Amino acid sequence: MTKPPEHSPWAPGPDGYYGDFGGSFTPEILHETLAELRTAFDSAWRDPEFWNSYVELMAMYAGRPTPVTYCENLTQRFGGARIYVKREDLNHTGAHKANNVMGQGMLVQRMGKKRVIAETGAGQHGVATATMAARLGLECTIYMGEVDIARQHPNVFWMKQLGAEVVAVTEGTRTLKDAVNACLRDWADSMDDTHYVLGTACGPHPFPQMVTYFQSIIGHEARRQMLDAVGRLPDRVYACVGGGSNASGIFAGFLDDSAVELIGVEAGGKGIATGLHASRIAGGQGRPGVAQGYKTLFLQNEEGVMQDTYSVAAGLDYIGIGPMLAHLHQKGRARFESVTDAEVIEALRVTIRNEGIIPALESSHAFAAAFRAASSLSSDEVILINQSGRGDKDIFTVADALDDDDWKNFIRRKSTEYGR
Repeated sequence: MTKPPEHSPWAPGPDGYYGDFGGSFTPEILHETLAELRTAFDSAWRDPEFWNSYVELMAMYAGRPTPVTYCENLTQRFGGARIYVKREDLNHTGAHKANNVMGQGMLVQRMGKKRVIAETGAGQHGVATATMAARLGLECTIYMGEVDIARQHPNVFWMKQLGAEVVAVTEGTRTLKDAVNACLRDWADSMDDTHYVLGTACGPHPFPQMVTYFQSIIGHEARRQMLDAVGRLPDRVYACVGGGSNASGIFAGFLDDSAVELIGVEAGGKGIATGLHASRIAGGQGRPGVAQGYKTLFLQNEEGVMQDTYSVAAGLDYIGIGPMLAHLHQKGRARFESVTDAEVIEALRVTIRNEGIIPALESSHAFAAAFRAASSLSSDEVILINQSGRGDKDIFTVADALDDDDWKNFIRRKSTEYGR
């Protein structure tokens, strides 16, 4: 795979802005550390050998390229567009998260730092970071909201086995946004020897650009694979959106192709009207603001107070959205929808029963939105869904949702045993 061009369509403008969104708004104590990171990343960005080494590492260690799967049974079930899935669940550690963390790990080595920290919601980023740290011989601390720890215990178990310290965050809503805040506090106190492996395409510059750079490997692969498999590009590309790293990654491969519609799918939770959701754009409730080091659309009230978020998927209940995605929405290049928890669980069930594929609850949002549209499209049209991860981690939540008492009792008993 060739190196992404320096002037990629997803590269930000001066000072890390994507139109009106992005930038860097951080305490003065972090300015020098971020400047160091920007210098290191800019050097890597301009070095063709760095990208080649990254692609080689991901092939050797993570199993890339991940395949694109034609879902014949789902296509027949819905009777409309042909459905293809980009299988990031087959990436090492079971999700797209490894793409970003292994790339940032290579930067850590360039900078000579010895410790990494990370936030995690669904736990996939935490597992990936702990895996990277074990591989590269780095100390590792993972911050995770107390609520997310309770519902993502398998990932917590593996993080600990990989040698990471897992710190439960008990402030605020005890979910992803609070884990981000905890990470930023740690980094301010430990920046001399520590790198913050931010997990999504948010935060202060250069994180949105850097995360998109590493995740763009998804889009570059998918574009080539669709041309090989179908002979043309897809009509629509669907991806779930929390902060937006998997969506930014797959969209990056198609931004120059105006005929390809890019659709981000947010967490509709219990329904927009209930207030129990994390839909910033599709719900029309996101307001421009500055928080956690950058400017974007946040779920906040008129006074700028951040609102609580909710989703059945721990990785999607975030208050903001990546600045690149906010910009793509603003200029009409990407469209955003939301799906409810009920639609997500049904999409997961249908996918498992018809294709033997188990998407993560986060990814199932993209499946649900695609399924909603598929039957209204012609058989000449092609849909590509980015399956950002696999659903092993969601077994507790899904068992509850499906009301399977035998499994719920078994899982809770084992969860208690593992937690000792």
